Amino acid sequence: MKKNFKALKFSVAFFMLALFFIACDKDFNVIESDVLGRNNSNFSTEFSELPIVAYNKKLDSIQINGLSSNMLGVFNDPAYGQTVASIVAQVTPSTYTATIGDNPEIESVVINIPYYSTIVDYDEDGNAEYELDSVYGNTSKSIKLSIYQNNYFLRDANPNTEDNSVQNYYSNSNSTQNSMLTGTFTVNFDNHIGETILEDPDFKVSALSNEVITDTDTTYAAPAIRYTITDEDDLAFWFNTFIAKAEDQELSNESEFKNYFRGLYLKAEANDNDGSLVLLNLASTDASITINYTEDSTTAGERIDATYTLNFSGNIINPIINNYNLVTFPTPNKTEGDDKLYLKGQAGSMAIVDLFPDGVQAFKDEFLNGDGDLLKLINEVHLEIYEDSDIEIGTYDETFHRYDRIYAYDIKNNSITFDYASDVTANTVTPVSSNIISLSQRDTISGKYKIRLTEHFNNIILNDSTNTKIGLVISNNVNYTTTAEILNSEDEVTAIPAATYISPRGTILHGSNENIPDDKRLKLKLFFTEPK
Repeated sequence: MKKNFKALKFSVAFFMLALFFIACDKDFNVIESDVLGRNNSNFSTEFSELPIVAYNKKLDSIQINGLSSNMLGVFNDPAYGQTVASIVAQVTPSTYTATIGDNPEIESVVINIPYYSTIVDYDEDGNAEYELDSVYGNTSKSIKLSIYQNNYFLRDANPNTEDNSVQNYYSNSNSTQNSMLTGTFTVNFDNHIGETILEDPDFKVSALSNEVITDTDTTYAAPAIRYTITDEDDLAFWFNTFIAKAEDQELSNESEFKNYFRGLYLKAEANDNDGSLVLLNLASTDASITINYTEDSTTAGERIDATYTLNFSGNIINPIINNYNLVTFPTPNKTEGDDKLYLKGQAGSMAIVDLFPDGVQAFKDEFLNGDGDLLKLINEVHLEIYEDSDIEIGTYDETFHRYDRIYAYDIKNNSITFDYASDVTANTVTPVSSNIISLSQRDTISGKYKIRLTEHFNNIILNDSTNTKIGLVISNNVNYTTTAEILNSEDEVTAIPAATYISPRGTILHGSNENIPDDKRLKLKLFFTEPK
C-alpha cells in the first residue's frame, strides 16, 4: 500500500520530501497569498477545528499468547503503579528421533534466554560489548526469579469452537496471582507447579556478555539469562525426565511431548517492592535448554560428548499482575470527553477518539455535492495532543519517554490507518524513528504529539467509509502492528495493538473536555482548499 514515486527524479523527490518534513513541525500558512496574492487567486486555503470527543477505556482480558517478545520482571511506573510480569513457555526438543548411547551421564544443563541487545563496541581482545535495548525500571535493584516445571497443559486448539480454532489466552491482570483466562475458566499457574528447576533470589539484568567455556575454547555470547546447572541432585531431574526417556513414546512426537512435559514457569517477584523488567527474545535460535552429557564410544574405554537440546517453541504465555495504586481510572465521559486521557501499556488503559460525535453526514455534505463531486480539497488533518505537564516535573526524568510513541489505529477494522500505510518514513531497523509523518515523535519541549489522519478523512469522504473512531495506545515499537484480541468485549473495541501490551510505560494526556485550557486541549485540525 506504499506510494511509489518512481516517475520523479531523485533530486525532485528529495526536495519534495524535505518540504514535507519541514511542514510536519511548522505552522500552516496560506501559500497562495504570497505567490499570487489573495485577491488574484481562484482558490483559498482555510483552516478549521472539528469538534471531537476523546475518552478513556480501561483494559483487561487482553490476549497474551502469540506475542513478538515477552516481559519478565518488575516495573514501577511513576504515574500508575507496579506491574509484575512472568512467563509460561512450552519447550520442544530439536529432534524427536534422538538416539542416546550406552551409559549416558549428564555433565551440565545450560538455560539460555537472550535479551534484545546491540553491539556498541569491541574490547582490546575483539570481544563485543553490548547495550540492552529493552530494560525498564530500577536496574540497580534485583528481583527474585524462580523457574519451575509447569504442569498446566497449554492446548493449541479451542475445543469450544466449531472449527477448533486456535486457543487464545488472556490476561487476568487485576488478580494478585499469576493467572490467565481461557474464555471458560481461570488458571492460576501457582497451582500447577511441578519440579523446582532453580531459584535466584538476587537476579539482575546485565549487559555483559556471557562466557561460554568448552574443553577446547572460551567464547562470549550475547547478554542473556544464562544458568549452568551442575549439582548432581538437580541434574537427576533432567536425566530422568529427558535422557532416560529420549527414545520412549512420550518424547517421540510433538503432541506426545507437549502433554508429557508441559513447559517452564518463569516467575518474577519484587524485592523490597522494586526491581526491573526486561523484554526477552524467546523466538531466538539461541533461546534454548542444552543438556550436555557423555556416553560410551564405540571404541572401548572411551567416552564421547553429546547434547540434547530443547527450544522455546509452542505456546508462550505472559501473565502479569497490575497494582495501579497511583491513579484511579475515571468512568469515561462519552458525551463531553474526559479531562485526562490515560495511555498505559501492560493491560492498562487506552483512549478512544470519536471524530464525529455529532454524526459524519454533515461533514460529508460540506465536502461533496449531491452528485458526489468534491467541493473542497483536504490538504491536512491531524490530531494535536499534549502530554499533561504535571507528569513532567518531579515524576518523569527527561529520558523516560525517549522510545515511546502514541500509536493510532482504526478501531472498526483493528488495522493501521491509511496515513500509516502511506507513510514514506517507515523504518524497519529503528522503530523509534519509523512512521514519523503519520505518528509524530514526542516534542521533548512541549510534550506535543501529532497524529495525521489526512488519508483517513479522504477515505471517509471519497469511499463513504464509516471508520469514525480512532484508538490511541502507547507503544515502544510502532512497526509491530499485530493486534491482540480482547476477551468478551462489550463495546466497539474488540482488539488492541499487541505492542501496547509489551510496552511497560504509561503517559497521561490532556483530553478534549472544554475544561482543559485551549492551548493544551486535544484538537482535530483540518486544512482544506476550496475554489472561490
